[in-house]
Amino acid sequence: MPNPKRRFSHQRTALRRTNYTATLPEITLSKQVDGEPFRLNHNASPEGYWKGRRLPGFKD
Repeated sequence: MPNPKRRFSHQRTALRRTNYTATLPEITLSKQVDGEPFRLNHNASPEGYWKGRRLPGFKD
């Protein structure tokens, strides 16, 4: 099988790695009165609520 004659240049490696960033998860306020005050975006609350409605798969 063909192999590269030399490794990639530092510039090429650096250009590829410029997008490797760590981001914090986005946290939003929960609309439930008695529940957790915050929740992760695009996730149901720990009580099983999503967009103000109870999801059918969650049990008490």
